[in-house]
Amino acid sequence: MTPYPDSDPAAGPLPVGVDGPQDAPGSRQETGAASPDSAIPPPLDQPGGTPHPPATSAGSAATAASLLELAFTELQSRRAGLLAEIAGLEQQRDRIRQEIGAHAIGQSELIANRVKGFQSYLVGALQDLAAAAEQAELVVAPLVVQPSPLDQAATAAEAVSAPAVAGQFSQDDDLIRGALARYGGQPDFYADPWKLRRTLEPAGAALLEEWFLNQGGRGAQPSGGSRNRNVLVAAAAIAVLGELYGDRFQTLVLAGQPERLGEWRRGLQDCLGLEREDFGPTSGIVLFERAEALIERADRLEERGELPFIVVDAGEAAVAVPVLQFPLWLAFAATPGEIASEEDLY
Repeated sequence: MTPYPDSDPAAGPLPVGVDGPQDAPGSRQETGAASPDSAIPPPLDQPGGTPHPPATSAGSAATAASLLELAFTELQSRRAGLLAEIAGLEQQRDRIRQEIGAHAIGQSELIANRVKGFQSYLVGALQDLAAAAEQAELVVAPLVVQPSPLDQAATAAEAVSAPAVAGQFSQDDDLIRGALARYGGQPDFYADPWKLRRTLEPAGAALLEEWFLNQGGRGAQPSGGSRNRNVLVAAAAIAVLGELYGDRFQTLVLAGQPERLGEWRRGLQDCLGLEREDFGPTSGIVLFERAEALIERADRLEERGELPFIVVDAGEAAVAVPVLQFPLWLAFAATPGEIASEEDLY
C-alpha cells in the first residue's frame, strides 16, 4: 500500500507556491460558522460607525416651541398691562400739573414780586446804612434850650408875615406850564438823568398844575389808581423842581412797606433815568419806612439850607402832623378800591 506523499515523515513543509490541501471556495459559508469579525458591531467612535438619533428628539423640540410661545404670550400681556398703567400715571401727572398751575401761579407771582421788592429795598437800605456809618461824626450833641412862650409868639408872627410858597411858584407860572406841556408829548427815552423820560398823562399834568399853582406845593392829591401812575406824577414833580431849584433840594419818599419802597425805587429809576447810587442819605432821593426818620432827615436838610420835598405813598393811612410844617410835600389819597387791594396784598 503506497503511502500518501504528504504523510511521509521525511517530507518537509510544502514549498511556497505549492498547492496544498485548502478549503474549497465557500466552504466556510457552507459550514454555517460565523466569522468573529462579522458578529461584533463596529464601535461608535470608529470612522465606520454612525450613531442613530434618539427616537424622542422631535417630541422634545415641539414641547420647547410650545413653552417659548406661551412665555412670549405672557410677556406680551404683561407689557400691555405696564403700558396701560404708565399711560394712566402720565394722565394723572398732567392733571396734577394743571391743577397746581391753575391754583398756584397767581400766588407764586405775587410772592415773587414781594420778594423782589423786599430784596431791592434791603440792598438799598444796607448801602444807605453803610454810607451813613462812614459819614457819621461822633460829636457831643449840642444842648437844646426850650424856647419861651414869648419867643414862640414872635416866631409865629414872623411865619405869618413870611411870603407864601405859592407866590414863588406863581412867578414861575410859564416855566411850570411849559414843562408840563412838554412832558405830555412823546417820551424822551434818552434824556439826561433827572429829566422825565416817560409821557405824562393829561390827568397827571392837571394834578401837578393844581398842586404847584393853587396849593403852592403843599397838599394832598387824589391817587391815580395805581402806584405806577403816582410814581410817574412824582417823577414829573421832581423834574420840574429840578429846573426850579437845581440840586438844592432832596426828595424824601415815605412808604410803610418794603415792597412799596421797592416799587418806588424801580419806578423812579425808570422815569428819571437814575442809578442805584442816586438813592441814599447823601443823594437826591431817600426812601423811608417810618415817618419819624423822614421828619428827622427833613429837619437836618433845612438846617443846612436845603429844601426837602416829601412824597407820601397812597398806602399810608394818614399824614403825620410834623410833615405839614415843611414847605414842599405831596401826599396821594388812595381810593377805596386801592385801600382794599392793599389790605389784600399786605
